[in-house]
Amino acid sequence: MPVSPASASTDVQVHRLSDARRAALKVSYTARALDGDRPAYLLSGPGVRPRHGDVVLAEVTELGKHTRLESAAGRRAHLFPGDEVLVAYGARYAPDQFEAELPGDLRACDLVAAGGIASQVLSAHADLAVPTRLQPAGLAATASGRPVNMADLAAPGAAPQIPRRGGATTVAVVGTSMNAGKTTTAAALVRGLTSAGYRVGAAKVTGTGAGGDRWMLQDAGAIASLDFTDAGLATTYRVPVDRILAAARGLHDRLLAAGADAVVLEVADGVLQPETAELLAPSALPTLVQGWVFAAGEATGALYGTRRLSAAGLPVLAVSGRVTASPLAVRECGQLLDIPVYGPAELADPAIAAGPALRPLVDPVAEWTA
Repeated sequence: MPVSPASASTDVQVHRLSDARRAALKVSYTARALDGDRPAYLLSGPGVRPRHGDVVLAEVTELGKHTRLESAAGRRAHLFPGDEVLVAYGARYAPDQFEAELPGDLRACDLVAAGGIASQVLSAHADLAVPTRLQPAGLAATASGRPVNMADLAAPGAAPQIPRRGGATTVAVVGTSMNAGKTTTAAALVRGLTSAGYRVGAAKVTGTGAGGDRWMLQDAGAIASLDFTDAGLATTYRVPVDRILAAARGLHDRLLAAGADAVVLEVADGVLQPETAELLAPSALPTLVQGWVFAAGEATGALYGTRRLSAAGLPVLAVSGRVTASPLAVRECGQLLDIPVYGPAELADPAIAAGPALRPLVDPVAEWTA
């Protein structure tokens, strides 16, 4: 029986979910905080206007690109038409997959990421299958009709127990685009520094909600591995940069509080992505970071990206990424750049990760110059 919230218009209603319906939900990675305490109420009706991060219950109506949904535990659950899933609204910026924006209401929309993102596809890569289609039933809500947002589900922060700029050195990995090898590069750095005896914390600070990259950083040896979903963001595309920066700082503080004496941050997408470009401004993410490693797919991208970072006054320590899969491309980089080019196996070597070429990574009092 629908019950209208006290302060809502008549085109918005609150419905109570049955226990059986709640139990049958497939809960995504992004909505994992609700897996053990699934929402009992839905907010629905033509007057509902989704916001970034609102948690939505939706029915799978047609399978497309994503035939599985990543769960809180990392298992890829098979999807079937008629399944009801708990996902989050968000925009997506993925040149190799989907460009998608937040719908204006509870209209039919798309599953644009296996981690559990509902959005409206605007464009897609030519090689991609059509998106899996969703029909939202309503927003997860409290009994009073207040929508449940990812911001409400953020893990509690922790005050750093060591100074942000005095007790641990932070390196960030950024790159040309998605699939440039950023996560592989970050994980290799984590492995190398861990093997050298450092307690490494790692976080992915931007991107689209999914657990794979975070777990790779954890598997590489990080003592704590986080991502922006832990800070209450489903995705970071179309989110105000001050909100993203606040989330990144909070994640950084939590890694320090966990005892990290070296921190590796991954910045998703590429330097042309709008939020990434803003985050690279001197007063933004660089206030946390002492050195940068640039991941590229080819020598041309490596040249452009490192020059762009250097022009912004950011100290670029090395190039890595998919470009290192080609010995010829590595030689091209060597002719163009005056910084080292390292493949994942080299970055995972403690003699390199903590060696003279990358010494600033483990020297928190070093003076940094562009």
